[in-house]
Amino acid sequence: MSSMAQGTGDWFRRQFTASFDEQADRIGRFNLAIFGKTGVGKSTLINAIFGEDLAQTGIGEPVTKDSHLYMHHSGHFGVLDTRGLEIGLDNQQILSDLRDYVRGMRRLDLSEQLHVAWYCVRASDRRFEETEADFIRALDDLGLPVLLVLTQVPARKGTYHPDAVRLASEIVNMDLPITGGTPYMTYAKADEFAGFDAHGLQDVLDATFQVAPQGVQQALVAAQQIDFSRKRAEAKRAIDIATGAAAATGATPIPFSDAAILVPIQLTMMATISHIYDINLDRAVTASLAATAAATSAGRSAVGNLLKLVPGVGSMVGGAVNASIASTFTWAMGQAWTVVCIRLAKGGLVGVDGALDSDAIRTLFMSEFKDQARAKITGGAA
Repeated sequence: MSSMAQGTGDWFRRQFTASFDEQADRIGRFNLAIFGKTGVGKSTLINAIFGEDLAQTGIGEPVTKDSHLYMHHSGHFGVLDTRGLEIGLDNQQILSDLRDYVRGMRRLDLSEQLHVAWYCVRASDRRFEETEADFIRALDDLGLPVLLVLTQVPARKGTYHPDAVRLASEIVNMDLPITGGTPYMTYAKADEFAGFDAHGLQDVLDATFQVAPQGVQQALVAAQQIDFSRKRAEAKRAIDIATGAAAATGATPIPFSDAAILVPIQLTMMATISHIYDINLDRAVTASLAATAAATSAGRSAVGNLLKLVPGVGSMVGGAVNASIASTFTWAMGQAWTVVCIRLAKGGLVGVDGALDSDAIRTLFMSEFKDQARAKITGGAA
C-alpha cells in the first residue's frame, strides 16, 4: 500500500471512528430490569431477543454501594438483575436496593436509567404466588412499566398448553398493573426433540416498544436482534436525513467530485446504520473502508456513466444539478451500506478464517450502489 493510500485510510478510520462514537452517544442505551425466580429462563429469554450472552459480560457492576442489583451493559443494551438473592424470599432487600437506585437514577442521563421491567414466571410451575404479585405492584409503585412473561409455554399449531392458559387466566383475575393486562406467552428457544417451536418473542418485544421512553426507542431498535423490519425503518430514516442534508449542501455551486463537505454527512449516515444493525466499531470501520474504496476507485467510471442518466446534466449548471447528484448518490450509498450491514449482522461477508472478506464487501456495495443510483435517477426506485 502506498504512503498516500495509507494516509487516506488512516484519515478515514479516524473520521469514521469519531462519527461512530458520536452516534453511540446520541443513540444511548436501553436498560431492562428482569426479575423472576431462579430457573425460570430469564437469560434464555434475553439471549433470544437481544443476542446477548450475559456470561460474557461478567458479573456486571453493582448499581449502588453494597447493592445486590447488578447492571450488565454492552453497546445499546443494559440489563439489571439480582445477584445472590431470591425472588419470593428476599423481596424486601431487592426492593430496598431498587428504591435506592431508582431515586438516584432520576438525576442521571436517560441512558443510565431503568426503562422497562420484565417479570418472568415459568409456566410449568403452574402457580403464581401472592409474594410475586406484591413484587409486581411494588415495581409499578416505583414507576416502572412491567411486562409479565410466562416462559417455557409449550404450544402446538398455535394452541398453548392448557395449564399455561389456566395460569394466565388466574393472573389476569388478580388485576395486576401489568402491560396489556395479561401475561405474554413465550417459548424462547426451539426444542426440536420435544417438537416445540420458539414463539411469543415478537409479542414481548412489541409490548416493550410500547412502554419504553421515546428517547431510547432507537437504542432498543439497535439492541434487539429479532425484528429486522424495525432496523430497516430506522436505517431508512437515517438515509432520508442524510439525503436531505446532502441536497442542501449540494445546492451550492461546487462540483460533486470536490464536495468534501458531503463526507461528514455520509459518514454520520454510515455510522448510524452500523449502530442500528449492531455492527461493532472494528467491523464497521473495516467494512466501510472496503466500501468507500470501491466507490472512489472502480466507482469513478460508474459515477460517470450514471451522471449521463441525469436529465439536463449537459446543459444545467451550478446548484440544481449538484443538489440532485449529491442527494441521489448519498441516498444510493445509504441503501448499499444498509445491505452490507444486514449481511454483516447475519454473519455474512466473512472468509473461512472468520475475518471480513473485503473483496466481497466491495463487490456487494458497488453492485447495490450502482443499481440503487440508476433506479433513483431513472425513477425506478422503490
